[in-house]
Amino acid sequence: MTLTKKIIIFMVLGAVVGLALNLTQLNQNPIIDTYLTNGLFYVVGQLFILSLKMMVVPLVFVSLFCGTTALRDPAMLGSIGGRTLVFYLMTTAIALTIAISFALLIGVGVGADIPTDISYIPKESRSFIEVILSIIDNPVKAMAEGNLLAVIVFAILLGLSATMAGKAGEQVIDFFQSFNEVIMKLVMLIMHFAPYAVFAILAKVFAELGVDAIKTLAGYFFTVLGLLVFHALVIYPLLLKLLAGLNPLTFLKKMEAAVTFAFGTSSSNATIPVTLRTVTERLGVNKSVASFTIPFGATINMDGTAIMQGVATVFIANAYGIDLSIGQLVMVVMMATMASIGTAGVPSAGMVMLQGVLLQVGLPIEGIGIILGIDRLLDMTRTAVNITGDSAVSCIVAKSQNQFDQAVYNDPEAGTIKE
Repeated sequence: MTLTKKIIIFMVLGAVVGLALNLTQLNQNPIIDTYLTNGLFYVVGQLFILSLKMMVVPLVFVSLFCGTTALRDPAMLGSIGGRTLVFYLMTTAIALTIAISFALLIGVGVGADIPTDISYIPKESRSFIEVILSIIDNPVKAMAEGNLLAVIVFAILLGLSATMAGKAGEQVIDFFQSFNEVIMKLVMLIMHFAPYAVFAILAKVFAELGVDAIKTLAGYFFTVLGLLVFHALVIYPLLLKLLAGLNPLTFLKKMEAAVTFAFGTSSSNATIPVTLRTVTERLGVNKSVASFTIPFGATINMDGTAIMQGVATVFIANAYGIDLSIGQLVMVVMMATMASIGTAGVPSAGMVMLQGVLLQVGLPIEGIGIILGIDRLLDMTRTAVNITGDSAVSCIVAKSQNQFDQAVYNDPEAGTIKE
C-alpha cells in the first residue's frame, strides 16, 4: 500500500471516530476529554506537526542554497523570481475576484441572525512597510523566529556568493549538497508517521466541532468550501493546461499526499518538506526552481485564504446590513492580494489578515467572531488549496524555464512511497 492511500484511510477513520465521539457526547466526558481528545490525540498530532516544522527552516535554507548554486546564472534566478511573484499575485487576485463575485451573487449572509454575545479580540498585524523591512534580518534570528522571507533572501545571497568564490565556494557547495540529501532522508523518515498523526488530528477536530457548528453557518461554510474546491479543481488545472500544456488529471492525482498533509496540519510552512518532495520527485520540477518557488509560495501565495477573506467580507457586510460600494470591493481585492505577502503560513493566520481588510473598508471586526467557530475545518481545506497553487505555479515556471522533466511528470509511479 502506498503512503498516500494509507493516509487517506486513516484520515477517514479519524473523521469517523471524531464524529462518533461528538454525536454520542462522549467527548464531554471529563476522562475522554482529558486523556483522549486533548490528551493522546492532541499530543500525537502536535508532535508530528512540530517535527515537520523542525525541518522547515533548515530544509528551506539548504535546498534554496543548493538551488541557487545549481542555476549558476543570476539572470535566470531573477527571471524565475519575477515570474513566480507575478503568477502568485495573479492567482490570488483571481481567487478573490471569483469569491467576492459569487458571494455577492448568492447574497451570502443576507438575513443572518447575528448573536449579540459574539466578541472578537483583534490580534496585532504587521504593516506592509514592516513586512518589506523584515526581508533583511540577522540570519540566525530569522531562522530562530521562522521568518522565511529573510531566510530566503540570505540563502539566495549566500548561494550567489558561493558560485563566485572559486575553490572555497565549491567546497561549501559540496557540503550543502550532502547536507541536503541527509535532510531529505530525515523528512522521509518523519513522513512514515503521517497516517497516525492525521488520524489523531482529525479525530480531535471532529470530536470538538461536530456538525452543529456547520449547521449554524451553513451558507457561509459551503460557499467557501465550494469555491475552494472549484479553485483547486478548475482554475489550477486550467492554468496548467493553458500556460504549460500539462495534463491536469496527472497533476491532481500526484498531489494527493501533499494535499492530505496540508489538510491535516493546516500549515503551509509545516507542509513545505512534503510539497517540495512532491514537486521534485513526483511532478518533475527541477530542484533549482522548486527550492525557490515552494518556500516563497508558502510565504506569499494564499489563494485559499483569499477566497475565505472575499466571502467573509461579503458575509459580514450582509449580516450587518452594510452595503459595499464598487470602490470598497476593489479595495478588498487589492488589500487582500498585497497583504498575502506578509501572511505567515501557519494555522488561522488568515484571520489576522482579514481584520486588516475589514478595517480598510469600514466593517466591524467583531464579525470575525461569528465565523471563527467553524474556521478550523475551512482552514484545513484552504491550506490544501494554498499548497496546490504553490505546486501548480512551480510546474508552470519550471516549464517556462526548461527546468522541467516531462518523463517524471508522466510516470505514475515516480516518487511513490511504499509502506
